Amino acid sequence: MPSQPSPPDENLLSGIAGPDDLKKLPFEHLPRLAQEIRDRILAVTSVNGGHVGPNLGVVELTLALHRTFSSPKDKFVFDVSHQGYIHKLLTGRQDTRFDRIRKADGYSGFLTREESPHDIWGAGHAGTALSAALGLATARDRIGGGEHVVAVIGDATLTCGIAMEALNNIAANTNRLVVVLNDNEWSIDKNVGAMANYLNELITNPIYNRVHHDLESFLKHLPGGESLRRMGSRTKQSAKNFFVPSCIFEKYGLRYLGPFDGHDLELLHRNLHFAKKSDQPIVVHVITKKGKGYDAALGHPERFHGTSAFDISTGKGKPGRKNAPPNYQDAFGAAMVRMAAENPKLAGITAAMPGGTGLGMLRDNFPDQYFDVGIAEEHAVLFAGGLAARGMQPVCAIYSTFLQRAYDPIVHDICLQNMPVTFVMDRAGLSPNDGATHHGLFDIAYLRCVPNTTVMQPKDEDEMVDMLHTAVHAGSPQFIRIPRGAALGVRVKDDPEQLEIGRAEVLRDGHQVVIWALGPMVADAMAAAERLEADSNLSVGVVNARFAKPLDRALLREQATKASLIVTMEDHVRMGGFGSAVLEELADAGAGIPVERIGWPDRFINHGSGVEDLRAANGLSPDAIFRSILARWESLSRVTRPSELTVR
Repeated sequence: MPSQPSPPDENLLSGIAGPDDLKKLPFEHLPRLAQEIRDRILAVTSVNGGHVGPNLGVVELTLALHRTFSSPKDKFVFDVSHQGYIHKLLTGRQDTRFDRIRKADGYSGFLTREESPHDIWGAGHAGTALSAALGLATARDRIGGGEHVVAVIGDATLTCGIAMEALNNIAANTNRLVVVLNDNEWSIDKNVGAMANYLNELITNPIYNRVHHDLESFLKHLPGGESLRRMGSRTKQSAKNFFVPSCIFEKYGLRYLGPFDGHDLELLHRNLHFAKKSDQPIVVHVITKKGKGYDAALGHPERFHGTSAFDISTGKGKPGRKNAPPNYQDAFGAAMVRMAAENPKLAGITAAMPGGTGLGMLRDNFPDQYFDVGIAEEHAVLFAGGLAARGMQPVCAIYSTFLQRAYDPIVHDICLQNMPVTFVMDRAGLSPNDGATHHGLFDIAYLRCVPNTTVMQPKDEDEMVDMLHTAVHAGSPQFIRIPRGAALGVRVKDDPEQLEIGRAEVLRDGHQVVIWALGPMVADAMAAAERLEADSNLSVGVVNARFAKPLDRALLREQATKASLIVTMEDHVRMGGFGSAVLEELADAGAGIPVERIGWPDRFINHGSGVEDLRAANGLSPDAIFRSILARWESLSRVTRPSELTVR
């Protein structure tokens, strides 16, 4: 018996416990359900922050996908997966953990395999969906299975080299894969480059659209077209190409369907059902509006890509801490503008993150010295190397977690050739609400083993500008770590200082314990030293290390002969990081002094409500740091044999 329409006052979303419930809902109720989903997303993200625009733009598309396919038997792979909020709501995740999405004890803002059987593939970086989906489809074909595999990608995905590598392999490995291209002309910023222009041509070319939408009807009206229509798909493809150029996806061996309105549920339903029956890999090209249903998000798609808490009625961000200092990113952007005004050889490079990195200021003031390469970190690094080879002074501002994607060009093209490129690694440390895919906790380890690298981190924004000035004029590969969020409010000097590379700064003298701290941990080190002196009558020194590579070897070795304990503090994993570098240097020097390393543990750190919460949960709160140092000191006082003075 068919389902009856719901009473007008019934909340439809609350009745969706899974995809089967969605399929039972009368089709005419879907627009109302879409509005309820948008209302729920706005209610939650206005409190927690989150990826507002990407999710509002795919409500109808996600509804149509779950009506057409059968998750979790059929496999959805969402590229980046920050647009997965609707998918979560439709797959049994409407409980209070959704209300705390991106917060402690709430659901992740991305898809993770641990969270639900409906999430076959986790993500957080762009460009991975096609390769993963092809692997799933190929495994299905090899071991047997009838499930469908659907990759949902954005148009910005196609600027990623890895996505193009996957596209090159799809037709050679499977005949059954559905690729949904969600085209909204935006990544985080406006899409750039030839692929963005090409997709725009597909959207705006009326001849191409007319022929590709209805090839069967087109052929029937040609002389001899009826016989062509009855022939195989290859013959029809050749006939079509005679009248209209084949699109790029067809050159790669994928059938192409679209483009069409990604908010028209009837069109989505019809075309996805067609794609489901396709006997060759197929691309379904849909056009969506990022932020649809919320005027503030439509008007400011960059700001509402990923936003902090906001007022729904106005779209304005909720007031933060009064008199809060500027973010590190803003201080960096302002410094780049000042330097560019004096140095025409300076160039700023971003991989689709002008707002997040602060380079939007350079774009607005010196557009000829600004380059946005799209989501293409490998290319950004190599491009910077090419600029440097001809005497320019490029500064690549890329999130630490995203720079991981360009590791081979860093080693092979920049460091091996000793190219003078400066890398400003944003989000070094935690990106708390985003979680494991976005934390920048590994860069010291993956960089300090590479010859010709200099790795540094400032204690405040003034020192950051000094480091930027120093790096640009160093003549070799330079890496500067900066954390996410507010700086310390320290005044930036009018004229930056040229730092001596590898020279640390002694901030506090002490002869029993010396703390070597890096970056934002310097302030914690000073607080711990003061507390240890006040509570335990210990003489504690503090060194602002500044450089993770090269270390200030002379100072470290000198202090190792005078103090009884060295403590290292870093906003990075302990394994392979700054503390490990200190241990190695002391071992090379034959120093037997104990070392207590304080940093992040050897595990992936989940998302949380804030930096303080995650530090507290992982032994890095101010109290935990104090207790760790004091406990190590007290353990040393009980040691009677030198062999027991172990490092850890």
